[in-house]
Amino acid sequence: MAPLYRYQMTARWTTGRHGVAENACIQPKLDFAPPPEFQGEAGYWTPEYMLLAAVAACFVTTFLAIAGFSKFEVAKLEVTADGEIEKVETGFLFTRIYVRPMLMLHQEKDRDRGLRLLEKAERACLISRSLQSQIILEPEIAVIAEQA
Repeated sequence: MAPLYRYQMTARWTTGRHGVAENACIQPKLDFAPPPEFQGEAGYWTPEYMLLAAVAACFVTTFLAIAGFSKFEVAKLEVTADGEIEKVETGFLFTRIYVRPMLMLHQEKDRDRGLRLLEKAERACLISRSLQSQIILEPEIAVIAEQA
């Protein structure tokens, strides 16, 4: 039988339209509210931002695992996830999430392999694969400097 992994977060209403997301083993707690466009308040984590953070963080950890197994040297990786919400027949929905990894390498010769590993990470990312939204990968790769 395949292993089963369980994760849990608790979201609790605190006051007004604010709440806190927490797990006893994880600090800090995340204070959240709906975004201003949904009658919330600016300056708080929102479920929308938390979803995009999950997509971006999953991509980073998935890519680093693949790069490690592949003995691929990474100088720097930064991932931006940009989501679009539209009102559809059933309500509001993330219809697209653009995943924009910026991969920095030490050598130009690693560019093609880096792109293949980015594409592999996009296919393997647990969070992206679990969403109904269209996930669009838009990688960017730069080389810091050639090493002699």
